Amino acid sequence: MDPVAATFNLGALVRWLDFNDAFYGETVIHPSDTISAVLMTADHLSRSRVARGKAPLAMREVLENIVKAYEIMGGLALENGFTAVGLDHTILVKIAVTAVATKLLGGTHEEIINAVSNAWVDGHALAAFRRRPNTGSRKSWAAGDAASRGVWLAMQALKGEMGYPSALTAKTWGFYDVLFKGRRFRFQRPFTSYVIENVLFKIPYPTAFHGQSGVEAAIKLHPLVRDRLGDVKRVDVKCHDSTMVILDKTGPLHNPADRDHCMQYMMAVGMIYGTMTAEHYEDHIAADPRIDALRAKMKLSESAQYEREYHDPAKRTNANSIQVFFKDGSKSPLSEVLYPLGHRRRRKEGIPVLMDKFEKNVARVFAARRRDRVLAACLDPQRLDALAVNEFVDLVAV
Repeated sequence: MDPVAATFNLGALVRWLDFNDAFYGETVIHPSDTISAVLMTADHLSRSRVARGKAPLAMREVLENIVKAYEIMGGLALENGFTAVGLDHTILVKIAVTAVATKLLGGTHEEIINAVSNAWVDGHALAAFRRRPNTGSRKSWAAGDAASRGVWLAMQALKGEMGYPSALTAKTWGFYDVLFKGRRFRFQRPFTSYVIENVLFKIPYPTAFHGQSGVEAAIKLHPLVRDRLGDVKRVDVKCHDSTMVILDKTGPLHNPADRDHCMQYMMAVGMIYGTMTAEHYEDHIAADPRIDALRAKMKLSESAQYEREYHDPAKRTNANSIQVFFKDGSKSPLSEVLYPLGHRRRRKEGIPVLMDKFEKNVARVFAARRRDRVLAACLDPQRLDALAVNEFVDLVAV
């Protein structure tokens, strides 16, 4: 399979259940959306080298380029609101992939500039499919689409496709004037390793990252609420502004893509079932009348503290709290989670759970002997660094 098609397919697999990673600033992104492009481009290169009798590409180069892609995406996301002007955040997948893939394919400095300028003047996805009334399954393949486009643009640059020096700044016709309300990009910090070190893993629940702490807080109340659902008068939820914009939904939810971006739905499931899995977004679970009954009693409001600390570079909280009030005047304790399990502040607690998630998912796909080979390769950093990319892909391909 050519690297463009392979990138789309793997990108859709990585993103389908929204159970990967996240990073946020003015724009919320999922940096692992770039991995499909880096790995499939590297696999293409490695197999081409082997076919010519040369040494294969090592996985160390894949890992280094993944870090570069993460830093480009995150560096642009920190201070620049792409979603605020209606663009889908996968525009940053395309930009980062175009740059990194061009370099990986052997592009010169000029060819990288040419490729990236084409990425900026390209058509860009709107965020309409992530927002009501049009929330739909494109959420799950948009990243694969953007990543594959980045690989295609990289390959065109290496064939000699010209670039556009003022793609961003051209008056009237450039990106800034057409799509960014005349504003220029701002950058909070140099491109180093900040993003990869602060990336947020979606460890326990397949939810939008802003919902991770909310589901965790709701599940804590499950033992206190599950037998009193009919007695609930109201449910107060505190969150930050980005959660309000992205996840505050009332009224009918039409499909799994709609439900996994509804804070009320996710919290209701957490309180009722005491867990949250991908299956809980399916129609047969959504038909449980207790979910909508509980959703109707929820009110989300912004906490000034949560909003302030969400944007504080030293804290970067992603907080939610929930409290249930009953008809007899009693109430539950306030259940508050400031840092979700996948946050850097909870690495000591979170990494073992992340590894358990990885091992369980590998075991779901591969028989014992193959599973053990995959785990042995992935859990030994030195061995993984030295492993040929094509051999790694063969190892994990189904």
